[in-house]
Amino acid sequence: MNRLEGKVALITGGARGLGEAMAKKFHEEGAHVIINDLDLTAAKRAAKPLQGHAIAADVSNSEQVKLMFEEVGDTVGRLDILVNNAGVSGMENNPEAEEEMKTRIEAMEAGEVIHNDAIFNTTDEQWDRMIDVHMRGTFLCCREGLKQMISLPTASVINIASVMGTLGKPGGVSYCAAKSGIMGFTRALAHEMATRNIRVNAIAPGWIETDMTEPLKIMRPMLESQIPLGAFGKPDDIAWSAVYLASDEAKYLTGQVISPNGGWYMSQ
Repeated sequence: MNRLEGKVALITGGARGLGEAMAKKFHEEGAHVIINDLDLTAAKRAAKPLQGHAIAADVSNSEQVKLMFEEVGDTVGRLDILVNNAGVSGMENNPEAEEEMKTRIEAMEAGEVIHNDAIFNTTDEQWDRMIDVHMRGTFLCCREGLKQMISLPTASVINIASVMGTLGKPGGVSYCAAKSGIMGFTRALAHEMATRNIRVNAIAPGWIETDMTEPLKIMRPMLESQIPLGAFGKPDDIAWSAVYLASDEAKYLTGQVISPNGGWYMSQ
């Protein structure tokens, strides 16, 4: 308890899923939590039981991000922890995705050669949205948030990447590219901020039970068979990793990517 006592944390995309789980753990550990979301009503719903603050903003919009951090400065006055969590999967509002996955699984079980040519069906708009929310959003929030953080003796930035950005998988080139970019951005920014004692790290989750992975339910038995620990992770598995990176326990950790993934992918 109280590992984040007295600290102020802003979590983008914090109204649900991994963001909400992190917000709850940060609050339990003593932090004052600011929850960002596109939907102000959803942000307020998540922030209220945590005695937190809610801000609506599109992280891919430069002006909205600027105004968000101005509001943080005006209402709270400081920012110790920034978690860039807002993201999209690319499967939102795609009722055909489950049927496509079912067909693919049946073909795999039949031993058929499977061509995954998803890149041919990826539109300019889909590519741009993925890069804008993940990469541009992380950049914009860091650019504005760090202006407030550099006045503190120490601070922590946590960028949410994905094991898919490390491993890469067919069917999601834009998602993999965006998450891989976040990891490269994290390492470069860690070098830049080291002299200011601001640590910059990333978390690359594996398969975690959230609404974002719900469309993959038909593939879950197959995916779990590939995970050494035999199951999808829980949002709290990511939240505890974030608490550690945000706390003084990780004061000698910067420029790193930690990946809670049940062993699905192992490196180093």
